[in-house]
Amino acid sequence: MRRSVAVMLCGLWLAGCSEEPAGPTTADYEAARQQKLQTGLAGKRKPPVRPEETSDEIAQGNVEKGYVYDATGKRDPFRSFVLEEAARKNKGERGPLEQFELGQLALQAVVWGTDKPRALVTDPQGRGYIVKEGTPIGKSSGEITQIGADMVVVREIYEDTTGVRTEKNIEMRIRQSQGG
Repeated sequence: MRRSVAVMLCGLWLAGCSEEPAGPTTADYEAARQQKLQTGLAGKRKPPVRPEETSDEIAQGNVEKGYVYDATGKRDPFRSFVLEEAARKNKGERGPLEQFELGQLALQAVVWGTDKPRALVTDPQGRGYIVKEGTPIGKSSGEITQIGADMVVVREIYEDTTGVRTEKNIEMRIRQSQGG
């Protein structure tokens, strides 16, 4: 079996070793292309046209003297329209708890046995804020929807670049290391 495979490989190798090339080579194609370019362009060449304005005038914008571009009232094509809309919505007064992400805030205490439950939330600097249901919290337009025995539920509304809005409920719990 091995001997027959070796004999077949030797036969293929010898068949591939011939003196004459099989066809035109890359050098042949390149020479033909250069020859076509030289003969084809010889009769079609035009003398270079000298521009009326100098390059300094073109660089300074003096080519068209009567036209001046006015961008007032037009929006910048390089700025996102969706982000501009979001900036307009968020331009109003934002509370101190809306300056932080929810992960940066910590729930310290909950007073939940009353008609209007309250909670104490601290920011990264250690300042405490008393919150109730409906209080805006977090950078993502969050709002406290429920205050339980050891947790606060925050509903955040996200809007992607296509304008699709999604809601997400996030639970903030008192950390066990804090004695909760």
